[in-house]
Formats: sequence, structure tokens, C-alpha cells
Amino acid sequence: MKLDRRGLIGLLGGGVAAPALARPGAKAATVQFRHGVASGDPTSDGMVLWTRLTTDAAEPLSVDWFVRPAQADTAPVLSGRIETGPDRDWTVKIEVSGLESGREYRFDFAAAGTVSPQGLTRTLPAGTTPVVSLAVVSCQLYPGGLFNAYQAIADLPRVDAVVHLGDYIYEYGAEADDYGMATGQALGRIPEPAHEIVTLADYRLRHAQYKSDPDLQAAHARAPFICVWDDHEVTNDAWQAGAQNHQPASEGDYAARKAIALRAYYEWMPIREPRQGAMREAIQRSFHFGDLASLHMVETRLLARTEQLSYQADLTMTVDADGTPVPDIAAFEAKRKDPARDLLGEDQRAWLGRELSASHAAGRPWQVLGNQVVMARVAGPDVSKMDGPAQIEAMIAALPAEVQAEVRLSIQLFKAGLPFNLDAWDGYPAGRERLYQVFEAAGVQPIVLAGDSHAFWVNELKDAGGVRRAVEFGTSAVSSPSPGDALPGLPLGPLLSGTNDEVVFCDQTAKGFVLLTLTPEAATAELRTVSTIMAKPFESGTLRRYRIARTPDGLGPLERI
Repeated sequence: MKLDRRGLIGLLGGGVAAPALARPGAKAATVQFRHGVASGDPTSDGMVLWTRLTTDAAEPLSVDWFVRPAQADTAPVLSGRIETGPDRDWTVKIEVSGLESGREYRFDFAAAGTVSPQGLTRTLPAGTTPVVSLAVVSCQLYPGGLFNAYQAIADLPRVDAVVHLGDYIYEYGAEADDYGMATGQALGRIPEPAHEIVTLADYRLRHAQYKSDPDLQAAHARAPFICVWDDHEVTNDAWQAGAQNHQPASEGDYAARKAIALRAYYEWMPIREPRQGAMREAIQRSFHFGDLASLHMVETRLLARTEQLSYQADLTMTVDADGTPVPDIAAFEAKRKDPARDLLGEDQRAWLGRELSASHAAGRPWQVLGNQVVMARVAGPDVSKMDGPAQIEAMIAALPAEVQAEVRLSIQLFKAGLPFNLDAWDGYPAGRERLYQVFEAAGVQPIVLAGDSHAFWVNELKDAGGVRRAVEFGTSAVSSPSPGDALPGLPLGPLLSGTNDEVVFCDQTAKGFVLLTLTPEAATAELRTVSTIMAKPFESGTLRRYRIARTPDGLGPLERI
């Protein structure tokens, strides 16, 4: 169903406040639907529907839900009633089934006399499927800028699902030097609450603020979302047993904070609840688009990730023959290549192997991996090849004083060929090789999707022996600062692609999303951009387009078109 901007605004125009009655004899309550409507986790016969009541009620309220065919204003084909209350922050989530496959539907909610906005959703296709279109997003810092990319997604003529690879919210506060607050102050996008979020009430309020954004609401009302978290849904650089931005002395037990964050996430996101007996961190799952493609979403943060290495904490110094301190790169590389370092864990890796093998055996030509962090082997750029010492020193001097020493060390290490980002798969090379062995055993060459980096990537993934194992498309941020933003005089993307055999293209400044279109013959990836995140109106554009033909032997050549 093609929906123009005026039509979408019409769908979102509901939610007028009206008195709502709770139980007989209870005081009348006022209800609004200030956070829009959403759908997610589609199947061939259903999906999850979501909304949230803003109310002054003290007791739980009943909420009616309705699903109608998208093309006609007819009676609901499915409907029901559910109760919500303060124990789940007044959020509403229904797992719907019994619909026709490959069909678009409208849905809405009502609480007594108050009707919600309408949303569009779509079931997954079954059987012969000529095309699938996925919008791939990541990293939406509320104070970082306007969510113009979501308006661009809402305006697309076709989108079967929005694949969100994490950092849906950020945990930071509103101090002047907090992440993104330079733009946040300029735009009036101040985080709520104003401090770093730690408690359940904090996480709920932060989710509520993000869901209040009209562009994000428009995208949620346009198509179902398929989501995984990354780190900021809990706190920065999270791993299995801790996080860089968690201080136990002042912020309490990390496991308790993680549990609180995941509770709020499951309340506020259109995602299925964990299976009974499963860990709440076990968010990995697969989606099958008829006979054309399978999308496998993996979890790389909370289930099995070992702690990140950092150059500051894990790189020791030694001395050369004349007594000059030098980094002990050999010792650091021994740590980085430790076989125990992992992101997925054995159980998830085995699950993925079964899913890939089963989908390949079913004859689906495309296997797509929804993965949070960049998988390619990416050494940092040797900037000494671009400028002389005086120019490099001038560039460093223009940076904030607190990062200058780190940048100087990075330049020295990158000249020696060390990785650009230790929080990505480059920090876990043994785990990456185990994953490539899973691809080989399943007989597949997947398309890997990546977020987290705030940059666009087009990568040819190769194992340690140089054998091509997959192709990777990394999406830039919706609004989070890109590394290139801090270094306007440094062509960081071209330097990275020029330095690394696996990097075909990299842009470290543009904002937007990846539009991945699959047909039986080929996959097309468009790096879609927005001209600004600081104002409206804006212009949508396409930075680059790439095509991969499907051949009997796997992926064909990666071609720019």
C-alpha cells in the first residue's frame, strides 16, 4: 500500500483525549495515546501489536484492539481486549495470529472512548516471493539530532520491515558535556530524565521520550520493526558481566541494572516476550520471507561477549634498544587473538548453524544476518601517508584536550596495523573465525548487516585464509555523532577503504539508513541519506548503490550500480 505523507499524517492524527471508564464504580480516567502505535516480529500469519496509554487512572484499564485489511474500510478481521496498568507502565502488547500471509493490515486501539492512531503492518509472505524490501537502521541519539531518517523511511513506497540493529535509546544525561548535548541544546532535545538512567523509572521515562518523537512514530506506524538491542539500551560498551559505563560503587549491581533495562525494553518495544524458561538476554530469532530469504537476528552483547579490550587498559609498554618506551604490540595481539574471546557463545553459534542449514536446505537463496557490530577486518588508517608531522600535529591540537593523548597513541598503533575498533568483531578474531566456519558448514555466503559504528560500510568478508565468506552492509546512524564529524579535515572513510582489503567503501559522516532489496536474481543495497539532522525540511538522497547477483555457487561479484 503506497501511503503519501498527508495520508500518514492522517493515520497518526488519532488519539484525541476522552474520558475513559475503568471498572464499574471506578473514577473516570483520561486516556491518550501519546506514544503512537507500533508492530513488530512478523510471522506469516501475525505479528506483535503495541501501544501505550497516557492516563491519570490509578487502576488497570481495558484496551480493545482491532486489525482490518489495509485496502478497505471494513469491519475488523481480528479484535480483542487486553488489560494494562502501572505494573507494565501502561504499555500494551498483543501477539496476533490467524491472518493471511504476505498481506498488509491496518490496526488501532481504543480505551473506553479514546481511539488511537492507526498503523500499517504486514505479515511475512509464504511460498513464492518475488521481492523483499528491508530498511536497516541503528543508533538514534535523541539529543544528537532530528530523526529525519525515520520520516524518509515512512515515505518509502514499499518497506516490508524495518530492521533495527540496536542503540534504540541512549543512557546518558543532560549535562553540558554529556554525549550529544552540544546539538541537544541547540535543538531543544534534552534527555529525560536529565541524569544518566539507572532505575526502572529512569529507563521507562527515556523510552517514553524516544517514542514521543513524531518521525519515529511515523516509521513505527508504517511497517513492522524487527529489533535487537546493542549496548546503550543498557549502558555503553556492555558485555556479559559488566559495562564501561557502569560504576558499581555508585550505580549498584550490574546484573540488577541490566535486568531493569531489559524489563523496560520488553515493555516498550514491539517484540515477542522470551520463551518460557529462556534467558531474557536470548533475543536471537529468525524470520522467513517465503521461499526468498531468511533473516537471522543474533545477540552480540549480553549473552556471551567477553570483556572488550582497550588500548589504554590492555596495551603494555616496553623499551627499545636505546631505552625509548614503545608499545608491546606482540603481547597485545596475543591477548586479542586468545581463542577464549567470543561474542556469540557456543549455544547461539550452534543455533545459528541449524537455522542457516535449514533455510539453505529449504532452497531460500538469501541468508541475511542481523548483527550489531562491524564484522570486517578493519585496521586503523595510517595518517602519516596523508600529511606531514606538522599537519598531523595541527589536527590533533584542534581536538579537545582530553582526547589528544588517545589520538596520538591511536595514530602510532594504526601505523603498526592494529584494529580501528576493538568493540567490533576485530576485538574477537577467534570468535569471528568460528562464525565463518559455521557459514562454511551450512554451505552459505550470507549478507551481513551491521550497526553501531555511525558510518556506512560496504565490505567483502574474508576468513583468515583469504576465502570470501560473506558480504557486509553497515548502516550509519539515524542521529548519533559519526567519527568523521569530530575530524572534519580528515577523509577518514577513504583512508579506511584505502588501507583495508575487505573495505570496499566507507563513509564516516553521512546519516541515514540502508535499503536492502532482495529478488530471486539479485540483492541491491542502497545507502540512503538525509541532507541534515539539524533542521526541517530536508532532502533524501542515495549515497551509493551496490548489487550482488545470486549465482548457483553463492554470492556473485559486488558491483556498484
